[in-house]
Amino acid sequence: MSTRAAEPRDQLKLAAALGLRLAVAESLTGGLLADAIVSVPGASRVFSGGVVAYDTYLKHSLLGVDAELLRTRGPVDSEVAEQMARGVRHALAVPRDSSGEAEPLELGLATTGVAGPDPDPATGQPAGTVWVGVSSRLGDRSLLLRATGDRASIRAQTVRAALSECAVELQNLATK
Repeated sequence: MSTRAAEPRDQLKLAAALGLRLAVAESLTGGLLADAIVSVPGASRVFSGGVVAYDTYLKHSLLGVDAELLRTRGPVDSEVAEQMARGVRHALAVPRDSSGEAEPLELGLATTGVAGPDPDPATGQPAGTVWVGVSSRLGDRSLLLRATGDRASIRAQTVRAALSECAVELQNLATK
């Protein structure tokens, strides 16, 4: 993954040019993804906000992740990441015109995984197992990341991967 793809400035410019808004749902990154985005001047033109759903229950109550899915597979799962990304598009819906009706956002990103150093207590998945979820009008998808290093490194790699996937999705939205 190139450093350029992980820089949010270009993604925010493209999102603005396309008239799109985005939001993030974070677990293991604990707000680092939102921080990377809002560090760019003018981010408010396209970034609506984020939800840090660190506790598994909040993934269900705030983001609409299926409770049975969380119970059976745990929070570190591809479908959980996809549902988090889809859920944040709706949870942070905002009005776009004078009607005042809130509309789901065009792009949602999500991070869920095991930052370590210990394995996930619910599933035993090892530290560095991370899912990045992406949701847009093109559908929902997820990326498995096998990050390495300490907690800080795993979380930083996750933010870079999420920003990279944001760039991919924005390019896809621009051409489809």
